[in-house]
Amino acid sequence: MEDEEEDPPLAVRIDETTHEFSNSHENDDVSVGVTVITGFLGAGKSTLVNYILNGKHGKRIAVILNEFGEEIGVERAMINEGEGGALVEEWVELANGCICCTVKHSLVQALEQLVQRKERLDHILLETTGLANPAPLASVLWLDDQLESAVRLDSIITVVDAKNLLFQIDKYRHLSSYPEAIHQIAFADVVILNKVDLVSPERSGDSLDELEKEIHEINSLAHVIRSVRCQVDLSEVLNCRAYDATHVTRLEGLLEEHQYKSSQNLHDNNVRTLSICEPLAVNLDKVRLWLEEILWDKKDGMDVYRCKGVLSVKHSDQLHTLQAVREIYEIVPARKWRTEETQMNKIVFIGHHLNQDILQDSFRTCTLATT
Repeated sequence: MEDEEEDPPLAVRIDETTHEFSNSHENDDVSVGVTVITGFLGAGKSTLVNYILNGKHGKRIAVILNEFGEEIGVERAMINEGEGGALVEEWVELANGCICCTVKHSLVQALEQLVQRKERLDHILLETTGLANPAPLASVLWLDDQLESAVRLDSIITVVDAKNLLFQIDKYRHLSSYPEAIHQIAFADVVILNKVDLVSPERSGDSLDELEKEIHEINSLAHVIRSVRCQVDLSEVLNCRAYDATHVTRLEGLLEEHQYKSSQNLHDNNVRTLSICEPLAVNLDKVRLWLEEILWDKKDGMDVYRCKGVLSVKHSDQLHTLQAVREIYEIVPARKWRTEETQMNKIVFIGHHLNQDILQDSFRTCTLATT
């Protein structure tokens, strides 16, 4: 339980003369990945950040310690407009070349300042202290016009406590509201199952398998990593490219791997995952209207947190990818369908009050010819 209270890594304040910014990185058009780190109190978020900061990985990584709280969801307009005053309270440089700062106001402008520094960054970590729901952050980072050329949302990582997670899930399983931990799992691309060493040794294998099953019941697309004190292979948590529409191979792999991990109860009201498939090509305009009805109008009471999929579009030889976080979605052509491939629509939904019959039947109308 000491994870959230441990001392930050030893650091040396950057001299004022090094705070020079350039407007662009010459000969460099590659955006910097941002990894959002969230997790329940005491799960080990700070442990993960400290492990990365102290690691000898040869990467220059910036860490933003976020103190936004829930108001980020209603401050989007203000953030986009910008505001006066000091945005970055403190910059420190660590012995391994990583940078750390604390931000209180504008996330967008803080990130812009980071990527404009003369020293090229390899990655940015954003620890969401005090932020229960990572969805507002994802929407700001994913499709924000001010940022998309400079930074990109790489992934959302949720750290969970292996010893207490099952209790947290069971406690709220039949209630209409859910704790932070469940929402954080639902939005995660990677779930670090931390403190596995504290699970009872005599049945740790079965218990950990059960925990992974519970996690995949909520979010079958999440990659689960078991850890002790968040000591993980950094290649599994950095540069995941989870929101990169051009990284279609990873998305296809996820859809294939988790096709049979959807919850079995088709009318389960818990937060869960389900998938739909449709072999006939779809009308893209109809898909957009269908998706907006689900995401924006909460069709039949369904509350979709995330969805991912691939689409076979009429009169197009391009495989299209679909991603959505809450009300924000993106459908883009990713690559040409290969000759040997079976063109198929596959969509995975993560959310609350999901109904597979309604989703499947309503999506099928997108295959009909326009009258």
